[in-house]
Amino acid sequence: MQPHDTSRILVINAGSSSVKFSLFGMDAKTVCASGIVERIGLKDTMLHYQSMQGAVVQEEVVVNGIPEAVSLINSLLTDGQRGVITGIDEILALGHRVVHGGEKISGSVIVDDRVKSIIEECIELAPLHNPPNLEGIEVSASLIPGALHVAVFDTAFHSTIPEHAYLYGLPYSMYREHRIRRYGFHGISHKYVAHEAARFLEKPIEALKIITCHLGNGCSITAVQNGRSIDTSMGFTPLEGLIMGTRCGDIDPAIVTYLMEHKQMDHAEIVDILNRRSGLFGLAEIGSSDLRDIYSAKNQGNRQANMAIKVFCYRIKKYIGAYAAAMGGLDVLVFTAGIGENCPPVRSIVCEGWEQIDGLKVILNAARNETPPNGPMEIHDEQSRVKILVIPTNEEEEIAQQTMQILRHKKILPGVGAGTEPTPGSYRYSVKRPRL
Repeated sequence: MQPHDTSRILVINAGSSSVKFSLFGMDAKTVCASGIVERIGLKDTMLHYQSMQGAVVQEEVVVNGIPEAVSLINSLLTDGQRGVITGIDEILALGHRVVHGGEKISGSVIVDDRVKSIIEECIELAPLHNPPNLEGIEVSASLIPGALHVAVFDTAFHSTIPEHAYLYGLPYSMYREHRIRRYGFHGISHKYVAHEAARFLEKPIEALKIITCHLGNGCSITAVQNGRSIDTSMGFTPLEGLIMGTRCGDIDPAIVTYLMEHKQMDHAEIVDILNRRSGLFGLAEIGSSDLRDIYSAKNQGNRQANMAIKVFCYRIKKYIGAYAAAMGGLDVLVFTAGIGENCPPVRSIVCEGWEQIDGLKVILNAARNETPPNGPMEIHDEQSRVKILVIPTNEEEEIAQQTMQILRHKKILPGVGAGTEPTPGSYRYSVKRPRL
């Protein structure tokens, strides 16, 4: 398929109970239409859709699986009244979000049988995410066979983490034989906001030491040095690291065996506690993991809600300090995602007490911090050595950008030349073998 004036890039994020989508122009920035089919398979399955022409759809639909959801999306995009394209052949390429590529995939790749087999191999590492991601790819390929299909991986940005940072203190055979290591997640978001920070500051990313804080229901922090991820808080699974909405983050692993041996808890109950009953939800005990509800309880004098917020912010501050030490300094601190973008009190607590640390002057400007973000913005004081930024994340745009980069590399789009070639590993998979 050759590009023309109406060519588009469709981004698909297929989950276990939802399919999120965005249709981009060929600049990979202009959103022509976007939406989500959510609560798939349930009675109250909902379609939310809006287009750049002003069409808005919010209605219940009967959708029992990913194939029906993708088919519905295609029908809507080509609808004579509400759609934005005249035919499905205007979709030049699709960018698919995939959570886990393991060690074999270190960047965005054109989907072929080998790539699909690697995604399938990684199901045991991401059993809740990779299966619907793969189904979304296969369904889309059958419905839009003429387009180029590109897989963009959450783990790929973290493929640059060095061995001393990704290995655990376990027998090396557990890494060699069972692939147990730190992989990291939220990589699409971390990469996007790190590059946006460099663009906003008008500095080359290779010259910056950046810490990106993706704080939402799931939370992670990444150290980005010279444009590369060198460490990240999530590990073998998304359970490790920061305290999150319902996930515990870092704990003493002996707690698990203690609960099994002394409290007779079985595997399923412990998994449920660690993933669904811990974090802010478990600490605050107000029946909600939403930080807005927890702050409301705190403001009404709930001591436990106040304690949960302090524990949450303390863990964030510890990771920032650790990563600043790992990089030998810090130039930029970025807050993003639901909490990071929209909760000034959390940013304020996290940035307290850094003023006296030599070479690590993090000073927040209170008035700027309270300003609602409308795109990237600075919230640091003029005397702060470290730039503090709030940058709204846009994972769909990052997926579209990486898809467009592959189109250019394949010479399907014009513009190949200096500065347009993908970085090594960003458009092909590579088989990495552990050193024995």
